[in-house]
Amino acid sequence: MTTQTRGIGMTSQRTRDRMVARLRDKGIRDEAVLAAMAAVPRHIFVDEALASRAYEDSALPINFEQTISQPFVVARMIEALRGGEELGRVLEVGTGCGYQAAVLARVAKEVYSIERIAALLDKARANLRSLRLANLRLVHGDGAQGLPEAALFDGIIIAAAAPKIPDALLQQLAPGGRIVAPVGAGAQTLWMMERTATGWTEKRLDEVKFVPLRSGKA
Repeated sequence: MTTQTRGIGMTSQRTRDRMVARLRDKGIRDEAVLAAMAAVPRHIFVDEALASRAYEDSALPINFEQTISQPFVVARMIEALRGGEELGRVLEVGTGCGYQAAVLARVAKEVYSIERIAALLDKARANLRSLRLANLRLVHGDGAQGLPEAALFDGIIIAAAAPKIPDALLQQLAPGGRIVAPVGAGAQTLWMMERTATGWTEKRLDEVKFVPLRSGKA
């Protein structure tokens, strides 16, 4: 383990364990998700100047007008995506700095993460390199269109908000699969939708605030 991933002081394993304890206090119950959150060093995904704040339960800026989501929201979304079941192939829309992709890679067999901003994807690749996650694939593309060449997915998680979930993404979800996404142009709500044999079921989760989902590549 490198000094970067091991960390000292505010970036130590003990600090991560305290973050996990707070997540438990706030209602996260999925032990697989909690273990993944404890294992992934969040400080390597933020600028060095913000490393001392890496384990606060808050979103932080990562440049390109994007943010790294607060730990509770990451845990809540992945817990809802799992629903207590093993995850097979998962699509993440909005790689950002790569943090949520790293957590997903610890609870799913295969993760595809798509990011529209090429420079941000390069940064994510650099952040993730030391973790050597063989089951994670990063793609530069239009997340609103999903990744049809790798579909169908057992789970889709969207890290940006749109007025409604794009039809292209709904079509790429396998029967029995779940999609977790923030929805809303102003006030945003986190929803979990499950594809059944006859249609869809949906569950309202939390009020949230995400950056908008944009189309195209940059």
